[in-house]
Amino acid sequence: MRSHLLNDLTAEHYHRSVTEGVERVAATLAATDRPFTGVTVDALAPCIDRIDLDRPLHDTSAVLDELEEVYLRDAIYFHHPRYLAHLNCPVVIPAVLGEAVLSAVNSSLDTWDQSAGGTLIERRLIDWTAERLGLGAAADGVFTSGGTQSNLQALFLAREEAKTDRLDRLRVFASEVSHFSVRKSAKLLGLGPDAVVSVPVGHDKRMQTVALARELERCARDGLVPMAVVATAGTTDFGSIDPLPEIAELCARSGVWLHVDAAYGCGLLASLRHRDRLAGIECADSVTVDYHKSFFQPVSSSAVLVRDAAVLRHATYHAEYLNPRRMVQERIPNQVDKSLQTTRRFDALKLWLTLRTMGADGVGQLFDEVCERAQEGWRLLAADPRFDVVVRPQLSTLVFRHVPAAVTDPAEIDRANLYARKALFASGDAVVAGTEVGGRHYLKFTLLNPETTADDISAVLDRIAGHAEQYLGESLDRAS
Repeated sequence: MRSHLLNDLTAEHYHRSVTEGVERVAATLAATDRPFTGVTVDALAPCIDRIDLDRPLHDTSAVLDELEEVYLRDAIYFHHPRYLAHLNCPVVIPAVLGEAVLSAVNSSLDTWDQSAGGTLIERRLIDWTAERLGLGAAADGVFTSGGTQSNLQALFLAREEAKTDRLDRLRVFASEVSHFSVRKSAKLLGLGPDAVVSVPVGHDKRMQTVALARELERCARDGLVPMAVVATAGTTDFGSIDPLPEIAELCARSGVWLHVDAAYGCGLLASLRHRDRLAGIECADSVTVDYHKSFFQPVSSSAVLVRDAAVLRHATYHAEYLNPRRMVQERIPNQVDKSLQTTRRFDALKLWLTLRTMGADGVGQLFDEVCERAQEGWRLLAADPRFDVVVRPQLSTLVFRHVPAAVTDPAEIDRANLYARKALFASGDAVVAGTEVGGRHYLKFTLLNPETTADDISAVLDRIAGHAEQYLGESLDRAS
């Protein structure tokens, strides 16, 4: 069995195995003509259930043949231009190369004696991101597993900075369309069930600053402690960006921690055309960025950044076997001193190779293209009487629904749109997402693929309309 350990004696075995795996994936990508096969749970589950994990195949080719059957053939492929559902991006090749390198070397980014140069590369990327954000010379941060962990750590730091033992009095303010991880984080941090105050949004799905000011005043009047305001730069459902300068001014006036969840909108940091949409983010106390959304990186690649590096001390715990206090005096950099995680992948390498190969402008150009494609999609929807589109996009998300002229019952329209989404998914021709707006079912395009064209969008809209009309026709037949 030692022949399967990666070392100097098995380097050739490693090379052959990985090459064969890459060739299989490359062949699959080249042959993919739709984002999904439409396979059902009931069809695929027995294929996996019948595999006896206690009886290995002992042959890489046989294992890859089996993998083709249980995964590769039916995987959902985000690189396809008609995958339009969630915040999943196609990935750039330099980052995939980075994934291969970091998995093989397997550095752990907790301490210097496990990562050496990896520690410095991650720190340099944090500095680069902080500079793009405009957080100042005292800024710092650390890579995380994703936006949920980044938001959790940011709110943890805000809680500690609030300096009160009365957790039941702490309040977090976020818009009604903010990410669910804000509420999850509040619960994990031991805050009360009423800790998160939902601030209304306007028709543009951006936080209403008048409403925020009113809630902050009420908080003070009721003897409660405003712990943090979470502004969103790219909501999951609408891609909307809260009015950051105005929110920052309110936070400064009230002495409240400002966290900006830019997990989605962080791609604007590299944008050649739309960087101004993040104006005000430089005033944040903490920021979430997800490179694996709008920097075209493989999952996972995220970070949390803070204006004042000193606040990261709240996440610092010293263990004699790992990061004893003497290392601080010896100026040995340990990333575990900043992180909620201990063992941690060298995910920063993917972004490093991307920037060193493509440059930030190359990434920004890709993100600008998907933002422009969303504008084209909005114009198509706005001009099409078959659809109702909710809001003009600030990033690359479109929320809409089919509105048949002959049907007036909102519940029946909901069912038609839900059916259309399911039927489209079952066909495998395209994948779209769904959400609720005002209690009604809507569909959602999240455009993160520069290869998606206006023709792709138009074709998917036609298919949605066709499926919805089919459902309504069958519904009329059933009723008669």
